[in-house]
Amino acid sequence: MFAEGDMAVYPAHGVGLIEAIETQTIGGIDQRFYVLKILDNDMTIMIPIATSSKFGLRAIIPQEEVPRVIDILKERDVKITAQTWNRRYREYMEKIKTGSVFEVAVVLRDLFLLKEDKELSYGERKMLDTAKNLLIKELSLAKQMEEAKIEQQIEKLFC
Repeated sequence: MFAEGDMAVYPAHGVGLIEAIETQTIGGIDQRFYVLKILDNDMTIMIPIATSSKFGLRAIIPQEEVPRVIDILKERDVKITAQTWNRRYREYMEKIKTGSVFEVAVVLRDLFLLKEDKELSYGERKMLDTAKNLLIKELSLAKQMEEAKIEQQIEKLFC
């Protein structure tokens, strides 16, 4: 359960601020909603409280979990399957849609590693940027650091 003013992560959209908790009548039934404003693009999303966890709404990871994300990013002994870019794109998009910061880290790592071997498709480049932005925003909040510093730390891992 979240309260107004809490930060939360919504899958594939990223970190947002719970601006309000509202009740609306839909089909004659009162339902309570979280009003979540996504920080990256100011999009406002209304998420039914009763099913918010089913939709993947979750809290920012605790600071103690950040090293696990960094370990995923550092891992280099991974096999990137030889498949078409669009199949790989679908697979990575499914990982991003889970809302798991760890799955997003896997996508970012894999795309960075793939980029070293060959040119990424337009969709893969956009996905790399999306995964990077999602991670930067959440890690900066978890570690209470500026986003630019988190971005520098991530970039260093891939240099």
